[in-house]
Amino acid sequence: MIEIKNLKKYYGENNAIKAVDDVSFICPDGQITGLLGPNGAGKTTTLRMIIGLIKPGAGTVIVDGRDVTREPGKVRQLLGVQADATGVYPRLTPREQFRFYGRFYGLRGKQLEERVQAVIDELHMQDIADRQAEGFSRGQRQKIVLGRALVHNPPNVLMDEPTNGLDVMAVRQTRDTIQAMKKQGRCVLFSTHYMDEAERLCDNIAIIVGGHIVAVGSPEQLMQQTGQSRLEDAFVSLAGREYLTYSDYGSQPADGQALPVAGD
Repeated sequence: MIEIKNLKKYYGENNAIKAVDDVSFICPDGQITGLLGPNGAGKTTTLRMIIGLIKPGAGTVIVDGRDVTREPGKVRQLLGVQADATGVYPRLTPREQFRFYGRFYGLRGKQLEERVQAVIDELHMQDIADRQAEGFSRGQRQKIVLGRALVHNPPNVLMDEPTNGLDVMAVRQTRDTIQAMKKQGRCVLFSTHYMDEAERLCDNIAIIVGGHIVAVGSPEQLMQQTGQSRLEDAFVSLAGREYLTYSDYGSQPADGQALPVAGD
C-alpha cells in the first residue's frame, strides 16, 4: 500500500510556484489507482516524490510502512517503476537487461534466472527475449521498461502514462498486464490522460489540478457525484473550474519539464 500524506513541493522565488500543494490519497493493495489531471497539474512531480527522485518540501510518502525519505533504499525494494520507454540499451537483449537490473536489487544465480524468466513469461516476450533491442517498436521497448521494473517482484508498481504513444495491440496488452498485476495483489498506481482507460481499469481515481487534489473516488462515485454518465464528463465537471484557474502554465512547471532531484 502507498500512502501519500500532505505532500508539498514549491519552486521559485518565495515558493511562488506550487507544483504540488498538500496532496493526500491512498493506493490500497490489490487495487488500481489512477492519477488524473491536465498537463502541468503535478502528476509527474507527485510520482517522482513517491519514488524518492524529488525530496518533498513537506509531507510524507509511506510505502508498506516505510517512509520514502527516511528509508529510501528499503522503499526502492518495494517499488517497481515504469516510466517512458527511454534508456533501453539497444545492444542488449531483454533477458540481458532484466538480469542487469535484477542484480541491482540483489538477485543472483538461480533466483535471478527464475525471476528473469518469470518476467519474460508474464509479459509474453518469449519471441523477442533473446534479440538485441535495437530496432524494437515503442511497445516492445515499453515491455522492457516494465520488465525491468518487475524483475525484483515488487508489491507496488508505479506507471507514468504507460500506454502513451502505443498502437492498439500494445495498448491492449499493457492494460491486460495492469489488470493481471491487480489480480496478483499488487498495489498499482498509474497516471494517464485517457479517460476511457481510467474508467475501465481503475478502482480509485485521484484528480489533481493546479498541484492539489480536487476529488478522490471510484469512477462510479465520481460520475454519481457530478451527475454524469461518463468519466470524461465527470472529470471536466470536477476539474474545469480549477483548470481555468491554473491554465496559464507559465507559472507552473509542466509535468514533462526537467525538475530538480532530491537534495536540491
